[in-house]
Amino acid sequence: MESSSTRSHPGQALPPEYFTPGSSSFTDFLRAAAPEMLPQAKESSDGSVDVPHGTTIVALTFRGGVLLAGDRRSTMGNIIAQRDMDKLYVTDDYSAVGIAGTAGIALEMVRLYAVELEHYEKIEGVPLSLDGKANKLATMLRSNLQGAMAGLAVVPLFAGFDTAAEDPDRAGRIVTYDITGGRYDESAGYNAVGSGSLFAKSALKKRHDPEADVDSAVRNAIEALYDAADDDSATGGPDVARKIYPTVVTITGAEGAVRMSEERTAAVAEEVVAGRQQNPGG
Repeated sequence: MESSSTRSHPGQALPPEYFTPGSSSFTDFLRAAAPEMLPQAKESSDGSVDVPHGTTIVALTFRGGVLLAGDRRSTMGNIIAQRDMDKLYVTDDYSAVGIAGTAGIALEMVRLYAVELEHYEKIEGVPLSLDGKANKLATMLRSNLQGAMAGLAVVPLFAGFDTAAEDPDRAGRIVTYDITGGRYDESAGYNAVGSGSLFAKSALKKRHDPEADVDSAVRNAIEALYDAADDDSATGGPDVARKIYPTVVTITGAEGAVRMSEERTAAVAEEVVAGRQQNPGG
């Protein structure tokens, strides 16, 4: 199959960019070789924007790690665009990203980010530090600032395990961002982004326990997503009828970043729903 690079450079197997020394950044290479493949906002002829948006993601630390959990709903105005969207992505062995905001651009960005981390490790021979990973995502967010100003904002939530930390029990880290690429390390041990984040954070403020084990942390995260869905119409709660449940990624030193099985999250979500039916007030 003829590649786009070959078509644009007839008579050459690869364009000059493939042989020009540069940095270890895959994004920089893509910017030179195929800038049209970078995540970017595409404005409509009348300037209007009507695209699917992802909603609520939560992150919290526990003893020995950190986790991300997300609801499955995406919305387009007052319409449910998708009921089973996956908003969590494992980006390397010890990090994961949850996305809220403009779904299409966010998906492109997080996929490119995962390739960026893998490319750096292959070129340099060592993985990026946790701070380096967080800073790399901030740089990619800044490149979307023009789109954010046009209403196509992307708001990721980064979680990672710092393999260089002195205390493995406290090695789970959470980093939040604003639309300009500003990076903020979370010291409270929990945070949330998206339309239901206010309600999720209020729930986590009462439930979060830094000494909790992973099972308790998962239960607390799904409880927080339930509370968000209870008060925010754009956040989808556990849908027992359709078998649609929140997604969870845990990150520990022993196992790395692991997506929790659907069977396990379903069991926890159904326990939460059953508990709320017995006590509707929470």
